[in-house]
Amino acid sequence: MSFYEHLTQATTFDRAQLFAAPAIAGSLRGQVSREAYLAFLGQAYHHVRHTTPLLMAVGCRLPARLAWLQRPVAEYIEEEIGHEEWILSDIVAAGGDAAAVRRSQPDLPAEVMVAYAYDLANRGNPAGFFGMVFVLEGTSVALALNAADQIQLALDLPDNAFTYLRSHGTLDLEHTRTLAELVERMEEKDQDEVIRCARVFYKLYGDVFRALPAPEATSGAKSCN
Repeated sequence: MSFYEHLTQATTFDRAQLFAAPAIAGSLRGQVSREAYLAFLGQAYHHVRHTTPLLMAVGCRLPARLAWLQRPVAEYIEEEIGHEEWILSDIVAAGGDAAAVRRSQPDLPAEVMVAYAYDLANRGNPAGFFGMVFVLEGTSVALALNAADQIQLALDLPDNAFTYLRSHGTLDLEHTRTLAELVERMEEKDQDEVIRCARVFYKLYGDVFRALPAPEATSGAKSCN
């Protein structure tokens, strides 16, 4: 069994808890409101805009044993720059107020998740950041492949309201292949930290989704069934 397979197996319960969040479970059934989708995009903006600064922080603190990660991290930074602007464009296409989102503060769950990521990068073992990558990118791929069409059908929104979800999902599918190769090369103590942090981020990212409007709690939610 490869380490990536072990990582996936070791976080099965944590992943299931995240996907049980009403906002995700509902969207997979096509039960979603425009309010909920816009809320998701708003919180995505608040954590995605920190991806590049977080990667820079990780790159600065890689110890000698992980120096080989500098080039992959630099390439990842180049690919991630500006993705928060995709989200703002989607918000406009979905009928939301992108300027208001840009001015707003994140909800507490998103703020806590980002703060933990910075603390991990600046104080802990930077290898653990790849546990966050595993969680966010794996979730992004799953939503892009399984939920985007359901959400679009339920809300009757144009294709350009799903640039982030679909484009990022495709890009993250490529990133997951690269991630599998990177974590396989890590020493055991760093692999253990990847697993530990993946479990933490499944909880923190799940809290972001659990704070979104639930299908049962919103009016006007439509089902494609």
